[in-house]
Amino acid sequence: MDEIVYYDRYRRTTCVEKVYGDKALRWTYGTLAGRISLNLLVKRALFSHWYGWNMDRPATRQKIAPFIKEYELDASEFVCDVDDFANFNEFFSRRLRPEARPIDPDSNSVVFPADGRHLCVPDLSRCDGLFVKGEMFDLKTLLENNVLAEQYSEGSLLLSRLCPVDYHRFHFPAAGVPCSARLINGPLYSVNPLALCQNISILATNKRCITELQTESFGKILLLEIGATCVGSIRQTYVPGTPVSKGGEKGYFRFGGSSTITIFEPGRIRFDQDLIDNSEQYRELYARVGDHLGTRL
Repeated sequence: MDEIVYYDRYRRTTCVEKVYGDKALRWTYGTLAGRISLNLLVKRALFSHWYGWNMDRPATRQKIAPFIKEYELDASEFVCDVDDFANFNEFFSRRLRPEARPIDPDSNSVVFPADGRHLCVPDLSRCDGLFVKGEMFDLKTLLENNVLAEQYSEGSLLLSRLCPVDYHRFHFPAAGVPCSARLINGPLYSVNPLALCQNISILATNKRCITELQTESFGKILLLEIGATCVGSIRQTYVPGTPVSKGGEKGYFRFGGSSTITIFEPGRIRFDQDLIDNSEQYRELYARVGDHLGTRL
């Protein structure tokens, strides 16, 4: 399998992703024995729940400092001191200082909802793929709602992929009033490109939550959180029906890599050009939560 290459908005260069658990991932999705294990065990919620329980154990504190060093994380961004985390899961779902993720102040902008690697689809009716040309998931399957699928069939979509090394809280891309999250249960396949290039429909069938955010400037935005292997828990921290600010916290994932999907109504947004350019090459753009994502049309 090829290396995972993405474009870093801040360094203005392409980078090769350093994949956490790379050997295990390649074995699981690249060998016959691995694929058998995947279907018998790894994709199932019980496996991810067990892994999450394991990461709640106090002994996992030992993993934190080596993880920070290996993946070059900036501990000065954390609200808590490194020694204050009770276990690895607490570290994984850590909060950051507000100044570490400033929110773009432009009243006409929307912002990235998560730290991660992002792909966009300006018009879903003209999309010919995300990671691979010609491969796209089905919107009706993703939303499990034919009315919404029709309403957003010509809308704009942002896929944000969070790696295990990323900050794992997700935020609102715009100010508005959110409804309650709707849970759709499903399997927990990996959302790493190594898996998605084999089957993009993973994104539409994995366990997921859907929230409708009603906004004044951008219409109704659909916010989805996608579970994945070792991410059995998607926690919502917002209060349904209560107004939220742009960049306000919505919730967090527990251990593992995962994804969010943000879908806009047709004719509401123009994505930033660097995001469009890289997405046209099926290459993800790295950007952080709160940064400028696009502008109101």
